[in-house]
Amino acid sequence: MTLRTRIEGGGTARPEYWGIDSEYGRLTDVLVGPVEHFSWRAGNAVAQRSERVGLKFDAAAARRQHGEMVHAFEQAGAHVHRLQPDERLPYQIFARDSSVMTPWGAVIMQPHYPFRRGEYAACLRFYLEAGIPIYDLVTAGVAEGGDFMVLKPGVVACGYSGVRSTEPAVQQLSSWFAAEGWEFHGYAFDPHFLHLDVQLGMLAPGLAVACTEVIEPEMQQWLRGHGIRLLEVPYADAMNLGCNVVALGDGRVLVPASSRRLIAMCRAEGLVVYDPDVSMISAGGGAVHCMCQALRREPVAAAT
Repeated sequence: MTLRTRIEGGGTARPEYWGIDSEYGRLTDVLVGPVEHFSWRAGNAVAQRSERVGLKFDAAAARRQHGEMVHAFEQAGAHVHRLQPDERLPYQIFARDSSVMTPWGAVIMQPHYPFRRGEYAACLRFYLEAGIPIYDLVTAGVAEGGDFMVLKPGVVACGYSGVRSTEPAVQQLSSWFAAEGWEFHGYAFDPHFLHLDVQLGMLAPGLAVACTEVIEPEMQQWLRGHGIRLLEVPYADAMNLGCNVVALGDGRVLVPASSRRLIAMCRAEGLVVYDPDVSMISAGGGAVHCMCQALRREPVAAAT
């Protein structure tokens, strides 16, 4: 395999330690964003609905819920790393979007909204100071990590709506994975759905939650062609971030407490569910998947 030049930082961590080859290998290290300066911004359909129906933001409740999620990661045995807070970045809490992890290091992304553009700085500083390899930086347009998923070894899906992620940036990502011999599937969807992780989430090897009412048939066929079975949730659940989950590995998954239908389905599949309440945060447009970025997962067999 020919690797691109890595950008190494000054930390003491072993560069070969970091990376993921799936969304479901056992999670050992995770990056979370800060809650200190979080407040709702009407930049997506979920946050707009929260304001329209009269919900009120409670900073103290958001802090408690963020702590509950961090505790769930720690209970699951993951080492929690944190981005440095910046008072000018109200959506820095959603650490998923400013970077993505690959088998070869991190990719620094480029968020769409002006009030989120600066998130790359704290993200870049974290990787450099921690000594975690940086594979590359998106420069061809905007791209956010909520649209990116390493579905299994050798296979990536990346959504783009033309707003939060744009086709030129996704094509740039695709070229890097093609150079590594990986399959990269770009998927266009309506911007109403924010990110791909509003519609789809990996739960375990060969198992995902999906809103099949809105995911195009060709995408569903492609997923099933890769041996991924879909647990179906309705549109209302998806827009309540019912697909926004984090696989923890070893038959465990992190699911928002509000996703009662999905929690029941996961348990029926034999999965152990961690279900923190993140309702005050998710009303601003992001749940558990949006709030974290896997830094390291144990490698999984390519046949899964």
